[in-house]
Formats: sequence, C-alpha cells, structure tokens
Amino acid sequence: MRAPASPRHGLARVLSKRGLCSRTQAAAWVRDGRVAVNGKVVRDPEFPVRMDIDRVDVAGVEQASAAPIYLALNKPRGLVTTAKDEKGRDTVYRCFDDAGLPWIAPVGRLDRASEGLLLFSNDPAWAASITDPERGPDKTYHVQIDRVPDAALLAALEAGREVDGERLAAVRATLLRQGQRNAWLEIVLDEGRNRHIRRLLDAHGIGVLRLVRVSIGPVALGALAKGAWRLLDAGEAESLAPVRPSR
Repeated sequence: MRAPASPRHGLARVLSKRGLCSRTQAAAWVRDGRVAVNGKVVRDPEFPVRMDIDRVDVAGVEQASAAPIYLALNKPRGLVTTAKDEKGRDTVYRCFDDAGLPWIAPVGRLDRASEGLLLFSNDPAWAASITDPERGPDKTYHVQIDRVPDAALLAALEAGREVDGERLAAVRATLLRQGQRNAWLEIVLDEGRNRHIRRLLDAHGIGVLRLVRVSIGPVALGALAKGAWRLLDAGEAESLAPVRPSR
C-alpha cells in the first residue's frame, strides 16, 4: 500500500509554523526573494510546501524548526499588545529590548489600559490551544471597580448579558476586598472576547479603575515585577497546552 502523501501548506505558513517569524513577516521575505524551496527562489507566499520533505532556505541558510520558547511577561499598563503600532505607541516588545530572544508572538492580548500576565511563544500550535475558546485554560483577573458591589451584581456578572450581539459572562465573580467607594473583584473567564470584562461591567454601569490578569490556568503572575519576564519551565508550558517536540 502506498504511503499517504505528505500534506502541503503555503510557504509563508510553513515558515511561521516552524517558529521562525510571523506569517506577515514570512510573506514579506518570500516576496523579497529571500526564500528558496529545494534550491529555487520562490516569490509566492502561498507556494505549496511539504513541511517534512521540502528544503526551505532563507537568505541561503536551511531553516529547520526553531527551538520552541515559552515565556511570561508582567505587562505594564500603557503598552499595546502588537509588534508594531500604526500610531507610534509603545508596544509590549519594549520589555524585551536587548534580551536577544528569537521571534516570539503574544498568546492572546491585553488591551492598552490592562496589565498583568501575558504569555509569548514561537509555537503557533501551543498558542492556538491556549486561546481556543472551547479547550483553553481559564484566565483569572483582579479588577478594581468604582463602586461596592452587592451579591445581586456578582450573580448578574456570572449570569451574563448580551452586549453588541455577543453573550458576555464571567465563570466566577467574587469580592476580594472593598473600600468606601470602590472594591476589588476576582473575575474568572473561560474565554477572552475583545475587552470582555470592561464591556460586561460597562453594561451594568460599572467603571473599571484597574484590571490585572493574575493567572492563566495554573500559571500565576506571582512576584514577577512589572515589565519583567521569565521563561516557563517545561512543566508549566505542558500544563497549559500540549508542547510540540523540538526538532
């Protein structure tokens, strides 16, 4: 019986899946004539490539899969979660200046006004498992709001509400501590829609003073300083999602 043919993927996708760069950057390399497949320069980012068979060179150097890297950053408030911002604002990559890291991409996002735990990796399959709304780990946030909530409000956050055509809800909303005019809540989400917590609270007339992500699954922010990062150990990475073997 003939062995099944190796699946083919677009060239830019292959470079990205190997953890070498983003798909956008890969497409630019290809169009610039920097990439060859089996010794021939290819300028079509969608050119079909068999990942485990075809030789892919970038600038004349054969490119195997990059060693996977997984890290956690304590994102400061005021940074944008993107590689390059069209408005010229500082991005989360400022925290990695002079670190000598390979290409990495954020796993999910935190908006500019939010802070706390943000994961990065060059392993797209691992990242996709974490951000998957069905299978991804829960995310826990500490949120300072502009009022003292009652039990009815906490129950309403868990019951959820339709906002702009989306059903937004918390898996769990509990009171951590309160002052005279504000309070800190712990809110757990099992998915991360755009500005999920802010939109849910706003629908109840509640303003957010601070929003800090403190954990993703079993990986906690802990004592990591603001703007600092650390590598995840193998057990932590595996606890969040399956880790692909190194090649």
